[in-house]
Amino acid sequence: MTTARSKDRWLFATLAAVTTVTAIVSSLGAPLVPSIASRYDVPISTAQWILTATLITAAAATPALGRWGSGRLRRPVILGALGVVLVGTVLSVVPLGIGPLIAGRALQGVGLALSPLTMAVARDVWSGDRLASRLSLLSVATVAGAGLGYPLTGFLAEYAGVSGAYAFGAALVAISLGLALRHLPKHAVGVPQAVDLPSVALVGAGMVCTLLAVSEGERWGWLSAPVLLLAAGGIGLLAGWIVRTVGVARRGGQPLVDLRLATHPGVLGPNVVGFVLAFAMYGLLTVVVLLVRNDGSDGWGLDRGPLSAGLVLVPYALMSVGGSRVALRIARRYGAHVLLPLGSTIFASSLVMLTLEHDTLTLALVAMAIGGLGSGFTFSSLPMLIVPHVPPSETGSAMAFNQLLRYLGFAVGSAASVALLAVYGGHEAAFRATTLTMAGVCLVAAVVVPLGRRRQRR
Repeated sequence: MTTARSKDRWLFATLAAVTTVTAIVSSLGAPLVPSIASRYDVPISTAQWILTATLITAAAATPALGRWGSGRLRRPVILGALGVVLVGTVLSVVPLGIGPLIAGRALQGVGLALSPLTMAVARDVWSGDRLASRLSLLSVATVAGAGLGYPLTGFLAEYAGVSGAYAFGAALVAISLGLALRHLPKHAVGVPQAVDLPSVALVGAGMVCTLLAVSEGERWGWLSAPVLLLAAGGIGLLAGWIVRTVGVARRGGQPLVDLRLATHPGVLGPNVVGFVLAFAMYGLLTVVVLLVRNDGSDGWGLDRGPLSAGLVLVPYALMSVGGSRVALRIARRYGAHVLLPLGSTIFASSLVMLTLEHDTLTLALVAMAIGGLGSGFTFSSLPMLIVPHVPPSETGSAMAFNQLLRYLGFAVGSAASVALLAVYGGHEAAFRATTLTMAGVCLVAAVVVPLGRRRQRR
């Protein structure tokens, strides 16, 4: 009994380590964006790609790894992905310039695609309340890991530079890889599913083109030929992916994601809110980092170093985990359906507070704590809402699509928040308008989800 319990604990510790560490490594960099822009003499919008590239890779890789890892290949897929993350982290350690740094960060994005696979392993091993509790923790681990990555980045960057931060990340990934080799189950039920690689390419290329247009629009000119061509090309590629996905499904093939399953009445709401809150979450993280680092010459900013920019996100990470535990109790008493609108509203309130008051570090810390609470409510509830509406064989695929939408939201929020600041003029009024815009998006999600639920009942 003791041996079985020990194996159980080590397996969950391994799954939590894989999810948390890859999120930490993927988030290494946000407090460094202003420093990297200065170091390599590039605009903030270009330096922001050390985050955006990671998230685009995650969005494209998540459904692919979800398919490959849906059966007996689950263990080698997880191990192989961790190896890719390790290579990308090592590449980021070497100071070769902004291009190789972005390339290394893109490889690290493969790690974020592992979260659905860790949840699939959990569903294979546990059931009942234990499964619900551990799915909740694994779901919020991505958010908490990202939050923990920021203070680590700030601390290491302050005393060891950019290369030191990524060297630490490489060590964490190596430890996680060792745990996975030792404790991941060697056998899994099911047959590996085919992956539509052209769809992976369409999603990745479409996101790169679209977000390039968004991030560089202010600098190149919103009506300039490069921006218009990139925007049209990106939208066309993403539309082509949707058309291809529908066509593959009609021919009886295996699409990258099952859009019919993704738009099921019980799954559509969580998917929409997952995207919206992810957009607002990375928008909030980006503007708070810029708020702390900005020197105040534009009328806003606290003129602090990367360590402060990292520490300001600690309450976000802690409250994300705390919020997920409170959310479980609320779900058991009132039902999981109340968590999405409640979490969206709480998150919007953090942005409204930041809009009204942002003159001290203390106010930023309080706003981030409130945002973390809303994030914990929302992201921890997504598996509870989605899993009962999908067959066991499609759990990995369904969660992978939800994760894909989250990463798309992260990527769009990362690029759009900087673009909005520029569009609104860059001064304090622009900061207020940007945070208020993101709060409005969250409130729309909070209203739409209950309406969709009532329509589903009718």
